[in-house]
Amino acid sequence: MPLALYALTAGAFGIGVTEFVIMGLLLDVSADLGVSISAAGMLISGYALGVVVGAPLLGALTGRLSKKTLLLALMVVFTVGNLACALAPDYWTLMAARVLTAFAHASFFGVGSVVATSLVAPNRKASAIALMFTGLTVANILGVPFGTWLGQAYGWRSAFLAVTLVGVIAVAVIALLVPHDEPAAADPEEGSEGALAVLGRRPVLLGLLTTVLSWVGVFAAFTYLAPILTRISGFSEAAVSPILLVFGGGLVAGNLLGGRLADRRLVPTVIGTLVALSAVLFVMTAAIHQPLAAIIAVGLLGAAAFATVAPLQMWVLDKARGAGQGLASSFNIAAFNLGNAIGAWLGGFVIDHGPGLGAVTLVAGLVPLAAIAVVFLALRLERRAIGSPALAQC
Repeated sequence: MPLALYALTAGAFGIGVTEFVIMGLLLDVSADLGVSISAAGMLISGYALGVVVGAPLLGALTGRLSKKTLLLALMVVFTVGNLACALAPDYWTLMAARVLTAFAHASFFGVGSVVATSLVAPNRKASAIALMFTGLTVANILGVPFGTWLGQAYGWRSAFLAVTLVGVIAVAVIALLVPHDEPAAADPEEGSEGALAVLGRRPVLLGLLTTVLSWVGVFAAFTYLAPILTRISGFSEAAVSPILLVFGGGLVAGNLLGGRLADRRLVPTVIGTLVALSAVLFVMTAAIHQPLAAIIAVGLLGAAAFATVAPLQMWVLDKARGAGQGLASSFNIAAFNLGNAIGAWLGGFVIDHGPGLGAVTLVAGLVPLAAIAVVFLALRLERRAIGSPALAQC
């Protein structure tokens, strides 16, 4: 793999830390800024909203920039946004800084996916995407715990200052290692209108829907892992963090495996990883009642969840060939985050109005089955359109 891919991985690492580190610092932020814990929690929702809004907004405004220039600009936005978080004098300034930082999220991963696939041979494209996303998985395993410790030991602002430093390093390595490319041609098919037209393609929309549904299932379960482990599996609160490290190890393994398999056969990998995700969630419903089985199931959930990432990203890139590929890729990152938000709501609904906490993983396991149905619908429509079996082409 070329060194430029590791520059993208550095940027992904920083973005992963800044997205999730706030979860471990809610009490510190709440006490320092004089707001409730629930208000501090809205900083997470504000970031997710920024990701969803940032994808179409920046996609429309930056369609003709060269990809390297855009990546550098996004990392500058990310760095400035984190510095603003560290220096925020009040809650609403911090919220605005979080939303600003989130604007870089979807576009960086979207454009970064396109750049990553352009750096390698055709049979290694999904693996290149997976390598970039390894930065996100490592952020969850190492960056977030370290940032949480740093913020608790030296004040929550120190965590954001540390991420600002990561942003500076990412800007430097991207500038040094990512090759130059030509800006998009000033052609109607390549401009922002032509790029936006890709979102009207039915295969792209079905790909985005598949991503949303798959990650509704993931986050319906993941959001409530801590109460599941403590109230059902019988673990102490102190044991949750080490168990989440098992989840993080699964993320890394699943991410790299999904990329390798997708390079060989994309469509079967998309379907297979979604089947595996659904199966793991169903098995968890029984496994969470026995401590050792629960730990194993948590690791498998991490592996199954991130095994879907590179194949789903590659699926959308494949359906969005030509003008607008970068925008469609960014929208798919937004689709992951939309799935996160809906999944958290679904899990909460099951707890408050449905069968209860013990049934969250069972309900979560049903949603990837809907994603599989969307994939088969897309293949059927594609087969009708081209008059040949879609699976044979993959």
